[in-house]
Amino acid sequence: MKKLLVAFSILTFFISCSNDSGLQRIPEQIDYSAENEKEITEYLTKNNLTAVKTGTGLHYIITEEGTGKKPTLESNITVTYKGSLTNGTVFDQSTTNVTFPLKRLIAGWQEALPLFKEGGSGILYIPAHLGYGGDKVQNIPAGSVLIFEIKLITVN
Repeated sequence: MKKLLVAFSILTFFISCSNDSGLQRIPEQIDYSAENEKEITEYLTKNNLTAVKTGTGLHYIITEEGTGKKPTLESNITVTYKGSLTNGTVFDQSTTNVTFPLKRLIAGWQEALPLFKEGGSGILYIPAHLGYGGDKVQNIPAGSVLIFEIKLITVN
């Protein structure tokens, strides 16, 4: 009886994870790229800002050039930052200098920070696919454009 119950449970699991063709279902991934691009360009226009756009859809503005070295993906970076949404909601902010390994941060930071020099600062407009994608993270809704104001203090 016990073996029958285990077999039934396993069968139920596979049936619930498959579609009519018997193939396992993969959660649907939503592409926010077009929506995010529109949101970023409207935000920039509304706030009379001019940003550089990369091939991945990241937009950035270097507000202070800096004079030091540029980080690589293998660098530890010390920064101050403020993260917000396009509606102005601040979702995270450093109150002191914080150090991170760049390779452990979201793709938007990994792409943008090597464009900065030590002592430099700027603003990143990160589409969802370079941020948290379709996942809701704490108080950040799924598919959100992330705005980060960053000051790169040191590169180690």
